[in-house]
Amino acid sequence: MGCGEEEILSGENVLNNKVTIRQMLNSYESDINWFDIMEYLKIEGEFPKLANCAVTMGKFDGIHRGHRKLVEKIRERKTLGEQAVLFAIDASSNMILTSQERASLLEKLGVDVLVECQLNDRIRHMKAFIKEILMGDLGASYVVVGEDNRFGFERKGTPRLLMEFGEKYGFDVEILSKEMDGHRKISSTYIREELKKGNMEKVTSLMGRDYFVEGQVVHGRGMGHKVLLPTTNLVPPRTKILPPNGVYVTSSYFGDKIYHGITNIGCKPTVGESFIGVETYLFDCKEDLYGEECRVDFKKFLRPERKFPSLEALKSRLLADAENGRRFFEKTEK
Repeated sequence: MGCGEEEILSGENVLNNKVTIRQMLNSYESDINWFDIMEYLKIEGEFPKLANCAVTMGKFDGIHRGHRKLVEKIRERKTLGEQAVLFAIDASSNMILTSQERASLLEKLGVDVLVECQLNDRIRHMKAFIKEILMGDLGASYVVVGEDNRFGFERKGTPRLLMEFGEKYGFDVEILSKEMDGHRKISSTYIREELKKGNMEKVTSLMGRDYFVEGQVVHGRGMGHKVLLPTTNLVPPRTKILPPNGVYVTSSYFGDKIYHGITNIGCKPTVGESFIGVETYLFDCKEDLYGEECRVDFKKFLRPERKFPSLEALKSRLLADAENGRRFFEKTEK
């Protein structure tokens, strides 16, 4: 074992503040089991004291197909009486999913406890991550990671080191190979590349589900209802990566209600907005949805955002976009 691995093994725990935020989340999935609510712990100081846990760890941005394999493994251990615990690093910027969107998905996938921690200097320089966090605080009886997982001081912690500790201290370790898309490994970086291209079909394939934006419907300027088409508006946080500005085919979820539609991402140059918003025209919906929680799933890119010479020209194009959206669902739902 090299010097770096000894440092990881023997260092001191530097997390000594005493602030733990527990948060119960609502899910917007209609098929969630409400008798199995996930505990969401945002760590700002000391870690929670858990026991007999099946643990996986990483950034888990996007919850792609590789991440889902890891979650399946810890969920399987629940049959042995272990808690399914996911330790996630929160980078807080350039994220495919916001922290709450990620938590909402993980709850649906069967995670018992989500432990979320900022990627800060304390985590980067922690030298005894396995002994103090995995074995000590999280009480790991089983740990599963991907083959390229790195952790601890200067990212010197490796899957091989985990295996050595497991053999020495009596917890099970499993290392999974990367999930592949053809000859390329599936990763959050790969998803970001395709997302920036607006290639939503590929993003859906890599994630194992549609990319989405989640939030509360807010009031816009009222132009849609008065002059154009009635729409719902979401304002995603700046930390979230969005696909290119333009019009997309989407499905919107309000609790157990689903509406198909078209969505514009952008600043609406024809009417002169100054911020990036997510505005959706819902087919066949006349409900007042202001203040409702909503999830918008993105299916297909239709066209880039552009400035039109008049509101009438914009409305004509939006009606054509809506017709293209309807045809998309007619084909996919046969």
